[in-house]
Amino acid sequence: MFIETETTPNPATLKFLPGRQVMASGTRDFADPEAAEASPLASALFSMGDVTGVFFGSDFVSVTAAPGADWAALKPQVVAVLLDHFVSEAPLFAGGDAAGFAVPAEGETVEDNPEDADVIAQIRELIETRVRPAVAGDGGDIVYRGFREGVVYLQMQGACSGCPSSTATLKQGIEGLLKHYVPEVTEVRAA
Repeated sequence: MFIETETTPNPATLKFLPGRQVMASGTRDFADPEAAEASPLASALFSMGDVTGVFFGSDFVSVTAAPGADWAALKPQVVAVLLDHFVSEAPLFAGGDAAGFAVPAEGETVEDNPEDADVIAQIRELIETRVRPAVAGDGGDIVYRGFREGVVYLQMQGACSGCPSSTATLKQGIEGLLKHYVPEVTEVRAA
């Protein structure tokens, strides 16, 4: 088995591609060792000490290193943990597979107005078809958190969370796209 690695726009995060499915559906973000207890793989990665974040995508695992960590030393350790996990075909989550697991609700959530249902459907469709695939390519994900009075609330996860260019991604990329296709959108904010 060969695990490819890719850099991400976030210099603290590397994207690891095991050449097979990681999550059958959805994504999962682990921001600390306590959250990682749900996954033996995430726990093993956090146990290295220099890992501050783990993110599971459909076919990749993004790992975020602590400030000052040396990726030259950490990368082979991460690859070894990933190889052990995938070669042994161990379950991704404690208690079996990812069925029933979803991205936990974190961050600000805005209650949608039922009168905006058509606008929200357009926003969600654009996020699902245009934004999420692009963000996944950079080792992260984006989660819709609500729409109110022209403002779309989104949460960045994985490599995108804490990335120096995440504000530019939200403001110049995603906001521009949504404003172009959905005139009711006036702004995009991080939730």
